[in-house]
Amino acid sequence: MASIQLTDIAFAYNGCPVLRHVSLGVASGERVALLGSNGAGKTTLLKLIGGVLQPVQGTIVLDGQRINRLPKRELSRKTAIVPQEFVVPFAFAVREVVELGRTPYVRILSGLRASDRLAVEKAMEQTDVVQFSSRVFNELSGGERQRVMIAMALAQEPELLLLDEPTQQLDITRQAEVMDLIIGLNRRWGLTVIAAIHDLNLAGRYFDRLILLHNGTVLADGPPERVLRTDFMEEAYDGPVEIFRSGDSKTPIVFPVSRFRDLPNEQ
Repeated sequence: MASIQLTDIAFAYNGCPVLRHVSLGVASGERVALLGSNGAGKTTLLKLIGGVLQPVQGTIVLDGQRINRLPKRELSRKTAIVPQEFVVPFAFAVREVVELGRTPYVRILSGLRASDRLAVEKAMEQTDVVQFSSRVFNELSGGERQRVMIAMALAQEPELLLLDEPTQQLDITRQAEVMDLIIGLNRRWGLTVIAAIHDLNLAGRYFDRLILLHNGTVLADGPPERVLRTDFMEEAYDGPVEIFRSGDSKTPIVFPVSRFRDLPNEQ
């Protein structure tokens, strides 16, 4: 599976710096969550790793090769990105959407081969979307669409899976289903997983390593109990928080501090 190394990465949008001097490595088979406030650069960092954006400074190396020197087709076979939103303008069936994941393997003006169909079927089985393969993608629930998007990414047969807010706008049960799916893929397939996560408590529960971005660089990097600390959280999110433990779990739970917690209830 894929390993990734970022060295002194910087990026800016229209001259406005977003990331600066970011250096980090992710080993093959790791499961890593990117944390940070809105605008901290989580999505930008994912796009840089996936080759969608190019850094203005620094190098990104995937399995010993600089990604800016890899052919796009080869990079797409190694790396799959699941975006926050995936717009399907037509009434595509679920199977047709998953088949889009085979694009890096399909030759121009040729259809899917037997190996492509096998990869699609395997991806759909792993994500449990075979049951609604003929349904229209846009008519699915949020959780179902998320599973289909992950299936499409798996159809690429990647070594590195990048996810941008995979639980956004899902209810608590669907969040758990999607996160369990991601952990299962990491463990069974050995996929290296990097995900931008907005929910700190989901990140702490489901990921072994957290990378906290702040002011364009890495503020903290390590296991949940070392990153989800009051000092780091209050600096990164610019506000007071409280840290708790759930039962005998070592995983911290983060809560914001209400401005009204010490005031009596209004009558």
